[in-house]
Amino acid sequence: MAVKQLSDTVINKIAAGEVIERPASVIKELVENAVDAGATRIEVVTAAGGKSMMRVTDNGLGMTQQDLTLAVQRHCTSKLMDDDLLLIRTMGFRGEALPSIGSVARLEISTRHQSEPHGWKIDVNGGVNSDVVPAALNQGTRVEVKDLFFSVPARLKFLKTDRAETMAINEVVKRIALANPGIRFSMAGPDRRDTEYPACTGDNAHLARIGQILGVDFTKNALEIDAEREGVRLSGFAGLPTFHRANAQSQFFFVNGRPVRDKLLLGALRAGYADVLARDRHPVVVLNVALDPQHVDVNVHPAKADVRFRDGQLVRGLIVGALRHAFLASGHRASTANTQATVQAMRPVGEGGSGGSAAPFRTHSGASTYRPPREEYAPRDYAWQQSDFRPEAGSSNETHGPAGQTPFFSGTEHSAPVAPSGVAEAQAPFESLEQPSADARAFAEGVPDDREAFPLGAPRAQVHETYIISQTRDGLVIVDQHAAHERLVYERLKAELASQKVPTQLLLIPEVVELPEDEVGLLEERAAELEEVGLVLERFGPGAIAVRETPAMLKRLNIKALIKDLADDFAEWETSSRLREKLDHVAATMACHGSVRAGRRMRPEEMDALLREMEVTPKSGQCNHGRPTWIELKLSDIERLFGRS
Repeated sequence: MAVKQLSDTVINKIAAGEVIERPASVIKELVENAVDAGATRIEVVTAAGGKSMMRVTDNGLGMTQQDLTLAVQRHCTSKLMDDDLLLIRTMGFRGEALPSIGSVARLEISTRHQSEPHGWKIDVNGGVNSDVVPAALNQGTRVEVKDLFFSVPARLKFLKTDRAETMAINEVVKRIALANPGIRFSMAGPDRRDTEYPACTGDNAHLARIGQILGVDFTKNALEIDAEREGVRLSGFAGLPTFHRANAQSQFFFVNGRPVRDKLLLGALRAGYADVLARDRHPVVVLNVALDPQHVDVNVHPAKADVRFRDGQLVRGLIVGALRHAFLASGHRASTANTQATVQAMRPVGEGGSGGSAAPFRTHSGASTYRPPREEYAPRDYAWQQSDFRPEAGSSNETHGPAGQTPFFSGTEHSAPVAPSGVAEAQAPFESLEQPSADARAFAEGVPDDREAFPLGAPRAQVHETYIISQTRDGLVIVDQHAAHERLVYERLKAELASQKVPTQLLLIPEVVELPEDEVGLLEERAAELEEVGLVLERFGPGAIAVRETPAMLKRLNIKALIKDLADDFAEWETSSRLREKLDHVAATMACHGSVRAGRRMRPEEMDALLREMEVTPKSGQCNHGRPTWIELKLSDIERLFGRS
């Protein structure tokens, strides 16, 4: 078969298959062009999810007659300076978008440059260009795309419903709008509600734009991120671990202002939220990585959604470290959504199912239907003085944690006075309630009076032998005793792993794992690093690795699967966290079984010691599984429940 030169029309259609995947791809290219043109107002209008019509209008610089003629030709662009693909400072640079769109749709471009007496217009239908003719237009550009994929109808079968395509367009505009708060964006059309994002100015412009798109709830529950390392800066906002979503749609990453969906960044985000977020929940973040354009390659794919960093490990470490530092610095900051959910759960229910101050609680067998919402809090970086708590000498129920740590107790009962359960029958008639009972006096005497000034307050009761009720100066705190102590024990175990070499066990017969030679080389280069976490290996001839020692904590370990996963990690990220994650998982399991259990009564001193240690332990707002350890109700919230405010 003879070799032949493809026609320009076929070449454009092939290029369009890479650049134009769906209507949202068209909107992305056109809006990015408007941003590069210096527009301050961008309007997007669509119909039928963009399949029948898309129009993007801006007030940017516009194009001259000569520029318009070249703009619809392949590989013509005004944005690539000095032909340097490593010095890209604009959204577009490939010169493929407009000719690709014109090859698969009916394209009309009207534009006017400030130096021209009038505007100009050109039509491109299925790759065939018309002449440039005069047009009436103010300064700026209007691009209209009709009948997408009319020249390649097979592509229409792969499009989704109008609603799904409209949502994809919304997502594209949101991401670009988040990166450009100074531009006014509007979206309209018969297939959507009119949406507008007004331009934001001032020092808090970025946060204001985030509030427009993600809502004020996020701005109230967001931590500002601003960190820099070796010329790479990370800025933006990350939601508290308590503020999360059921999917990852609210995660926005930018590299030098360019929206991206990069695996390295998403992996770093997961690592940053490890141990503070439930596995089935996703954080909400808006983060921008700024670095020298020569240190990142954005020319990986025509869609420009993927990037490659020269030093990916530096970027990953910056993100993980900045997030963890922000969580620690946030202290005992609670998500506002948790308080709202708690108040709503406790609100009286009337006959119609809505809250009302005069309606009674609905109960079954006299028990309240309220259950604490399963949300988590982040602890305050609180300078705490050593607790006065000391267990009674000779106590039969005393068990000790790691050396030098505050001891807690097992599940056995003891004879010491206990906190009122909150559900026990009254010990005195109503007329004598002003006189505290013996149990109440004993409880109060066990806790110093100044504890209400502490972030988690002074313990006042234990409810259902599971929850600690603590009083602060302006409200109350409810603590899950098992979840809280589980986090404390877990952090101790992790500290031990970090402070000393991980104990290993020598394999009687070394495990030999066969791998491709390049992966063997990667593992051999990292042998010293792996030995630090208890995995000792060496090359075993060509295409094989021999594992001689493994971490003693990992009793039942699938060595072959672990080695292959490590090789994959090293090949992709140039590092690995899988082994450390396995050790952390073992530590979490040990912590769960070694913690104060629900259903055991605690003395006032024990509860006070638990609260004080929570206040100085990182990530004590949630247990190892991402569940909350405490929730808070302000006095104003409680007063609203009783109609006092």
